[in-house]
Amino acid sequence: MTVHYKIRGFVFKKEDRLETDRIFSVFTEEFGRLEIFAKAIRKIASKLRGGMEMFSIADIEFIQGKYRKTLTDAVCTQKFTDLAVSPEKIEIAQKISSLLDIFIKGEQTDQKVWMLVTDFFEKLHGVSLQSSHWQLAYDYFFWNLVSVLGYAPELSLCIVCRKTLNPSDLYFSSNEGGTMCGSCALSRNNANLSFGAIKVSGDAVKILRLFLCQDWQTVVKLKAGLESLKTLEALSEDYGIYLTGVMH
Repeated sequence: MTVHYKIRGFVFKKEDRLETDRIFSVFTEEFGRLEIFAKAIRKIASKLRGGMEMFSIADIEFIQGKYRKTLTDAVCTQKFTDLAVSPEKIEIAQKISSLLDIFIKGEQTDQKVWMLVTDFFEKLHGVSLQSSHWQLAYDYFFWNLVSVLGYAPELSLCIVCRKTLNPSDLYFSSNEGGTMCGSCALSRNNANLSFGAIKVSGDAVKILRLFLCQDWQTVVKLKAGLESLKTLEALSEDYGIYLTGVMH
């Protein structure tokens, strides 16, 4: 017996199958992540072709069979057209697609992730940044994603001794889960308990806090230096590897 569903989802991944078929990964408001099989959608005459565009929101209908979900109808309801004409935005969208693929597994409703994804792509669609600052947009999404998934780092106090941080002597340890004072970083590194702690500036930590406050308007206006930008990129990569083992 088949069951018919109608859902709303964000299309973030596609994989071709055989000559004309395709499987879409969709994050939905109702069920979380779904894998939906689209029969013959790559044919030019397919009526489903225009409804399942990458990085768009669609009203999707599918039939749940014994082994898979099969697409029966799709209508694109929100297309972020600005992405297609911006190489920087497309690159960020593709990196976020990889993040979602890594972090979101299985069918589990998560309204916070849904709100983050849809809100971020609306922001990305309308923003203009200087070339050196596009990485900030990705970092903003990354840190908010890990936060809503329950992996927010400690940024207010030293994660080890719980004392107030000195902005001139700061470290970040993915293993420990947040910022560390210089004294604790030194003692734990000497004891081989905090391998890989990264020296960070006070400005980099301030930007991380802005990310987690979801202060987008301030983030896009930041005049961050190249050193801080490189540090943030390194922190995102390091924390992602710690959490998943597969970031790149």
